[in-house]
This record gives sequence, C-alpha cells and structure tokens, in this order.
Amino acid sequence: MIHVKIPADRAAVHLIDRRVGLYYRLLNAITPRKAMMQALLERPAPDHTWSERVRQDRVHGSVYVDPSIFERELRNIWQRTWVYVGHVSEIPNPHDFVMKSIGPDPVIMTRDREGAVHLLHNRCPHRGNQVCERHRGNSRTFTCNYHGWTFASDGLLRGYPFPSGYADDKRKALGLARIARIGIYKGFVFGSMAADGPSLEEHLGGAREAIDALCRTSPEGEVELTAGFLQHKVLANWKFVVENETDGYHPAFTHASIFEVADSKIGTLYSDASSAVTRYFGNGHSEVDLRPEFRKRGEPLGWFGTTADRLPDYVSRMNAAYGEEKAREIMIDGTPHIMIFPNLFIAEIQLFVIQPLSVGETVQHVTALQFKGAPDLNRRMRQQTMGSVGPAGFLLADDAEMYERSHRGVQEKSPEWVYLGRGEHRERTDDQGLRIAHVTDEVPSRGMWQHWRSLMEAA
Repeated sequence: MIHVKIPADRAAVHLIDRRVGLYYRLLNAITPRKAMMQALLERPAPDHTWSERVRQDRVHGSVYVDPSIFERELRNIWQRTWVYVGHVSEIPNPHDFVMKSIGPDPVIMTRDREGAVHLLHNRCPHRGNQVCERHRGNSRTFTCNYHGWTFASDGLLRGYPFPSGYADDKRKALGLARIARIGIYKGFVFGSMAADGPSLEEHLGGAREAIDALCRTSPEGEVELTAGFLQHKVLANWKFVVENETDGYHPAFTHASIFEVADSKIGTLYSDASSAVTRYFGNGHSEVDLRPEFRKRGEPLGWFGTTADRLPDYVSRMNAAYGEEKAREIMIDGTPHIMIFPNLFIAEIQLFVIQPLSVGETVQHVTALQFKGAPDLNRRMRQQTMGSVGPAGFLLADDAEMYERSHRGVQEKSPEWVYLGRGEHRERTDDQGLRIAHVTDEVPSRGMWQHWRSLMEAA
C-alpha cells in the first residue's frame, strides 16, 4: 500500500486553497455556472439510460458487468417473463421430482399422484428452510428437517408436529409456494413468476415451429431428456452466452482447430459462400437456419454428419411414421439451432439451459437430445455430445474461453461500446415477415438487445 503524506502546515494549506480557487475561476471563465448546472440537470439519471446503453448497432460495456443492472434483470426478466425450467420426460412417474431453477432461484419440478406437473419454491413457509436436498428422486412427501413440517408432491401442507401449538389448522394456508404460472409446450415446461402477462404461446411466437420441427425428428413425435445433465460454469455474464448461441460469425475461427482435426465440414456452413441464414423471431428468440445448405446438398442425415445407410433402423421407423417422402424431407432439414430467450438453447443434438448466478458467473446445463423410438440415433447423439461438450469436449471449451475473455475485456475503459453492426446493411424480411440475414450477420444479437431494452425499461 502506498501512503501519501498530506502537508498540515498553514502555508501548505494556504497554497492548496489558492490553487483550488484559481481552478474554479478558470472553470467559470470557460463555462458559465448556469450552463454547468443546466448540463448536470439534463444528464440522464443512471437508472433510466437504457436508450443510451442499448443502441441499434452497439451496446455499452456496462450492460454486462454492472451489478445493479444484473439485479434489475432478475426483477424485470427472470422474475417476469417465461423461463424454460425442464421437460416432462424428466419426471415420468407420479411423485417424481427434480431440482431445477429460474435464474439463480431453486425450483422443484414435481409430478403429483394424478400426473399433473408442478413448479414449487424450495422454501418452507414456516422458517424459510429448504425442504428438498436431493437433486432428483421419487417421494410422496417433502419433509423439512428443521421442524418436521411435511408437504405433498403437489406442495400442499400435509401436517406438522405438535399441532396444539397453533390456534387453528394451518394446512390450507401454508403449503409450499408455487411458481405463479406454468406452461407446457410439446413437453417443454416453462414457468413465470409473474401472475399476469403474455401467454406461453404468445411468448414463443415463431419459435414454436422450431420446437415442432425438433419433435418431428422423432419417429414417435416426442423428445426425451433422459441422458442426464452436465454443468459447465464460466466466469462471464449470462448475456455473452445467449449472444454466442446463434452467432454464426465465430465458428470458422473459434472452432477452426477442432474442425481441422476432425476433418469436419461444419466450418463451411459458416463461410461467406454459405446459403445459411440467421433469423430473429421477436421476443428475444433467434436461430441459425442451416436448412438452405442441407437442402442444397440433399443428403438425409447430413446435418448429423452421417448417411442414412448407417442408421437403417432409424430411417425405417421414420419412413413408417411419416411416409418416405415426408421422412426424407425431415431427415434432410435436421434439427433446429435456436435460442429461446432467456435461457433455452437447442443446438441440433444438444439442449442447453443457461442459469445466471451473479453478474459474472453463469452455469450452462447441457444434455444430449434423445428422440422417442430412435435408439440407434440416440446412442450416437450421446457419444457426439460427450465429444463436443463433455468434460473433455472441445467445442464448449473453446466457447467458454471466449465468454471469459469477453467478460474481462469489456471491463476495460476504452472502447466503451460493443459493436454489433455486422450485416445491418443487408438485413431483409422473409416470407413470414421476420428479420433475416446471412449466417455470419448479427441480426440475432441486435434483436435480442432491443427486446432486452424493452424489458428493462418496464416499470
């Protein structure tokens, strides 16, 4: 530590006073006091500068690293909008439960004895103790270890020790709190902590078709999440992760080494010559649409890096389910590459759930997608997932390094802005009225940030 000695004698103090007085006289000579006060009054208040922080083609670096902005995000985004929580296949039986989250808040996803799905806060209404300690399991009840209060799998209070200590029966009034709204689309479970707001279908908008297409890749029309989750923690803001998921500009560079070693053709999908596009659906949702490239090549299962003859059982089941012509179309198009704001990323063969822990800490929960009735395809999906995003996987390691470097970088003072203008001059509207551009353009980021701004501006 460096210590600076302040002169205390009267001569030194007099000298400081003279210098300070000279400074203010010079300042007043350059800028009249009235003008100075007016400038201060006209300066936007820190809590109301969203239009200053988020512009059409750039965002201010503070939006990633300011703790007060993160706290507002928790209130205005994670506690108000629809957030993906889990999938019904994770709790297939009555009384099954699994621990999930909405942002940093823990949530218990359960199935009651009648088969209904519930989202419960993991907090005893008595003294606030967490009632569920296991990650997953099957139990008719949850019991608080502190004072023995017992709750059913639907959250209702079943009983408590020494009931004579209460003047009246508390069982109807003091169950586990439920997430205000729950919505399920094609097995995907979403929760909203806000009692009012748009419906889940309104929130998903055009992104619903991507989920539909994902389910059509199964011979039985259903996705299953049964492979278990890996957790990857990065020291970076959650929005760096969201932006990266549908950023088609980085793969040819960030992942160049793995593409070269694996002799992969994926890099060509993200080149200047590619016919693939990016698309913004609204409400923060976006996709990298690789179907134009897959259709041009016309190879069933080319999106999976294999050929139809290597998965004969899957092809046979798809033909039986959809007919040969339709099955061929589905197997050429493949699965989507879509980011559903704020936390669900479907990446062809994997599913990611983004969980912010703090302004500079984010966890990605990742699992291999599994399709009902497709055991041979599922086995390969699990193997490829472990190779790309497993503990020793290459792709996620590349991305994680970029997240953390970006988070450290934006804390530098100059330049203050993050530029997102790539492809702005060649944006266009597709036949659905959605914004679209080349696969390497930043349409998804620009759209996401405008939606983010609208949510942050809400009272």
